[in-house]
Amino acid sequence: PRLACPCFRRQRNHGIRHGARAKLRYPLAIHKHQPALNISVGLATRTQAALGHKFGNAATLRIIHGCSFYPAAMLSYRHAYHAGNHADVLKHLVLMLCMQHMNSKDKPYTVIDTHAGAGLYVLDSEQAKRTGEYLNGIGRLWSRTDLPAPLAQLMTSIKALNQSGHLRRYLGSPWLIDHLARPIDRLRFCELHPTDFALLRRQYKEAGRRVTVAQADGFDVLKASLPPPSRRALVLIDPSYEIKSDYLKVVAAVKDGLKRFATGTLLVWHPLLPSIEANQLPDKLKKSGATHWVHATLSVCATSTQGRGMHGSGMFIINPPWTLAAELKATLPYLAQTLGLDSHASWKVDELEQKALKPGDA
Repeated sequence: PRLACPCFRRQRNHGIRHGARAKLRYPLAIHKHQPALNISVGLATRTQAALGHKFGNAATLRIIHGCSFYPAAMLSYRHAYHAGNHADVLKHLVLMLCMQHMNSKDKPYTVIDTHAGAGLYVLDSEQAKRTGEYLNGIGRLWSRTDLPAPLAQLMTSIKALNQSGHLRRYLGSPWLIDHLARPIDRLRFCELHPTDFALLRRQYKEAGRRVTVAQADGFDVLKASLPPPSRRALVLIDPSYEIKSDYLKVVAAVKDGLKRFATGTLLVWHPLLPSIEANQLPDKLKKSGATHWVHATLSVCATSTQGRGMHGSGMFIINPPWTLAAELKATLPYLAQTLGLDSHASWKVDELEQKALKPGDA
C-alpha cells in the first residue's frame, strides 16, 4: 500500500537517478504488487540504449524506485495477423463443444474471455494478408464437404458471417461465444490493446447488461469474477505468450480459479513451441489440483530446428464435458490430415478423471 501513496510517487525518480547503473533487486521478478508498481518512468535515450543492451527490449521495461525490475504489459500483439490459422480452428472447436454442453442445462451461466481480441476479423485486411496464416487454417476447410459433425457445426457459424459464399470474415472467440450463448447467460470480455478494445466495444455497445466489455487485464478480472452469481461458469484463457511471464500467470490463474470456484470449466489455449516455458506449461497445469481434465494438441508440422516458430497448439480443459474427449478423438485425426504441412503432423488427446472414493473403498 505504501507504494501507491502520493509521497512515494514524488520520490520514485530517486531510485533511477543513476539510470542503467541503478541497483536492481529481483531481476524480472513477478511481484504480487506489480499492478501498483507497473507505472511508466521516463527514461533518457542513453539509459534506454543501455537497458536494451543488457536486458533486451527496453520499451517494455520499467524501473520502479530501484526496488525491482518489472516487464510492462505487452500491448504490441494483435490477433488479426493470425486469425483463422490452425490454432484458431482448434481453440474455437473446443470452445463450441464446451458451450453446447453448457447450453444443455436450463440454468444460466457466465462466460469470461480473458484475452478477447477484436472479436471479429477481416481476412482480406492488410494484417491478415501479410501473414496469410488463415490459408493453411480455415482456408483449407472452407470448401470441404467431408467435415466431421463438430467441424461442420463450426463451419455453419463461420458461413453465417460470409453470406456471399466467399471466405472474407472470420470469427473471434467473443463473436462465437455471443453466437452460442443464450439470452439468460452473461458474457464478460477483456482486452488490453487499445485498438482491439475499441473494435470490440463497438460491436457490443448496444448489447446491454448481458455483455460486459472491459479494457483490463483478464487475469485481474478473473479473480474478481469467480465464483459467479450463476454458480456456473466457462472461462477461456488464451494470452499471446509473447512475454514469458504469461506462462506463470496462466498457472497462477488456474490454481486461483480452482480455489475460488472448483467446479468451473476452464479452457487454456497454449502454443507448441521449442521453448522450455511452452513445454513445461501442460505439466504444470496437470499439477494444478484439477481432478478432471482433457488435454488436446494438434501439430501441423515438425518442430523448428532453429529454436523458434509455432508448430502447433493445445487446449487444456479443466472440468470438461464428459463427451469432449471422445468428440476430439474423432475429429482431430481429420484436422491433422487436412491442416498438416508435412509428414510430422499429429494429434493427441489425454484425459484424467479422478472419481471420489466411496466409504469403505481402499
